Amino acid sequence: MNVLWFLKQLKKRLRWKRSWLTLGMFVLVGTVTWLVYATNGLLGDQDPQTPKGAVRATLAGLKPDSDNRLQEATKLLQGITDRRESYLLKSYVCGEERSSLGLHSSQELISLQKQHPNWQLTIQASSGDVTFKENIEDLSPECKEKAVFGIDGSSNLSLFNGTPANNQIIRTFFQLNIEQLESSLPRETVDQLHEGIRVSDIAEYNSVLSTFSDYAIEVTEGAMSSR
Repeated sequence: MNVLWFLKQLKKRLRWKRSWLTLGMFVLVGTVTWLVYATNGLLGDQDPQTPKGAVRATLAGLKPDSDNRLQEATKLLQGITDRRESYLLKSYVCGEERSSLGLHSSQELISLQKQHPNWQLTIQASSGDVTFKENIEDLSPECKEKAVFGIDGSSNLSLFNGTPANNQIIRTFFQLNIEQLESSLPRETVDQLHEGIRVSDIAEYNSVLSTFSDYAIEVTEGAMSSR
């Protein structure tokens, strides 16, 4: 069965809950917006000498994190006097891949860092090896082939390497309210979650998390206490 299809069916059942939450958010945003404009107006009356662009200019002058990271990395790499083994660690939402970049001098490593300012640098204290870490908002190729959502022995929604029966947990997210889950969803859906829901891309991954987060124990307990 197509993962996205049955998740869409589940979300229809939850749409009425979310519509009330959405209405509340619109009211909140509208209130905050009115307060901001009102406050700005009052501040302008109290201090007419303040340039309108003062706050904007200050914020524009702040350096992004990548610039600060680049400066700090450059200082570390400048202290290297020999050629070092270097590696690239690709860190995915699910899974990691590590590959060798070879031997590099200090200047070569600095050049690499400048070409990829968002890479995070670490230098291992014992060996001196240099590792660049790249965060990727996707599933690794291996996870795309094997990642399965299911329920572990403690009723947690977890991501498994293969079927839940193999119990090879990659990551645990939150504990599920099994009683509410079974009373709210079709038996076929509950059975499929126990057997394992296969995800092959980031869209399916996020969709499963979004759908079943409504049955997290913290969420459902809060909903029951508010009645």
